[in-house]
Amino acid sequence: MSAAAHRERVLRALGLETWQRRQQAVADAPVMAAEALPSPASSTDCVVLLPAACDARELDLLGRALTSGGAALARAARVRVSPGEAETAMPQARAYLACGEAQAHALGRSLPMQVTARAQIVLVDEPVRLLGDPSAKRRLWIALRTLRRGLAAGR
Repeated sequence: MSAAAHRERVLRALGLETWQRRQQAVADAPVMAAEALPSPASSTDCVVLLPAACDARELDLLGRALTSGGAALARAARVRVSPGEAETAMPQARAYLACGEAQAHALGRSLPMQVTARAQIVLVDEPVRLLGDPSAKRRLWIALRTLRRGLAAGR
């Protein structure tokens, strides 16, 4: 069995979509106006809360996992939370993925109680643990599947 076939089988067993990247020339890509970009304070489907000190490998792994979770998770806003920061400009969303307990606490301090009561909040391990701990990766996949189902159900 090839590596690609094994990957397809594992992702299908986890209930995740596989994406095919469309090949498009850079010159053909549409240019977005600055006013068309979403503002960080606008409402969105999902927000991922990250520690301020994440290296490129951790962000790449998390980005690939989010991309495999479907369009809503791939387009999720990413907010870095610095330790000891009192208030963070947190966008309101239907779902939040907090990567670590400090990020979850910052979410609770930043949002009104009515917003947190309506939102689906999922806590996973910090990205640094994802690189070396298989159980942390398993918990991330389960959390992404839970978020994807919640977003699809319109929760």
